[in-house]
Amino acid sequence: MNAEADRPSTSQTEPNIFATLRGGGRIWAVAAIRGEHGRLHALHGRLAAECKPGDQLVYLGDYLGYGSAVLETVDELLSFRRRFIAMPGVELDDVVYLRGAQEEMWQKLLQLQFAPNPAEVLRWMVDHGIGSTIAAYGGNVDEALICVKEGILALTRWTGQLRQNMRAYDGHTTLMSVLKHAAFTDDSQLLFTHAGLDPTRPLSAQMDAFWWGSSDFADMAEPYPGYKLVVRGSDRRHRGVVLGPHIATLDSGSGQGGALTAACFGSDGNILQLLEA
Repeated sequence: MNAEADRPSTSQTEPNIFATLRGGGRIWAVAAIRGEHGRLHALHGRLAAECKPGDQLVYLGDYLGYGSAVLETVDELLSFRRRFIAMPGVELDDVVYLRGAQEEMWQKLLQLQFAPNPAEVLRWMVDHGIGSTIAAYGGNVDEALICVKEGILALTRWTGQLRQNMRAYDGHTTLMSVLKHAAFTDDSQLLFTHAGLDPTRPLSAQMDAFWWGSSDFADMAEPYPGYKLVVRGSDRRHRGVVLGPHIATLDSGSGQGGALTAACFGSDGNILQLLEA
């Protein structure tokens, strides 16, 4: 695999799915949140005290789902962004939000009427945490299952109401529209993803591996081509924070009974600090 050939560039067909961060500075990465507003608010308090001018901030996905405070979590993300970009030396592009599995499911849910087996898809999503997001935006799973039986028009009305309800919350729809698939530094030190990646494929061919990870990711014996370290914010196997020579997992189980973790990476790609809330 040729690292330079496989690296996405802003001149490619889909320039908006990847974010480029400045190398040579400090980057904070926040693990999967999963609707835990209280933990996020507390973590933001610690970040505000620790951040320095010129720092950058990456959220690694899963803002929705599981926890009971989905709306408050999204509001907190938007509020802290305003505080962060008001700091000296911080630019608008210095805050990046990645798409997580929960956000991917939410987008698919809003198109549920096009699924070949909508009832089965919905039940799978509920089993994987989407129920709290549906409730937060005024939906009801039992009502959706009734709509499935009534047909595509009824289900279209149900998903359309969810979209309308979401638009009533300032900034929520916009945030969902700017989520990135991955982020990387321009000096090839760090690559940030939600759940990892398939080490045998280039970034442009990862597809669902960004949301669901790969069984080969945790066993990577060599660096992913083109990067020193791959950082992910979610681990479906719930193994906690793991810091290795080529990969770093920051998922402490927020939304599932655990803490919320953030890590600060230095200019050489090494971790300078870990915060928990």
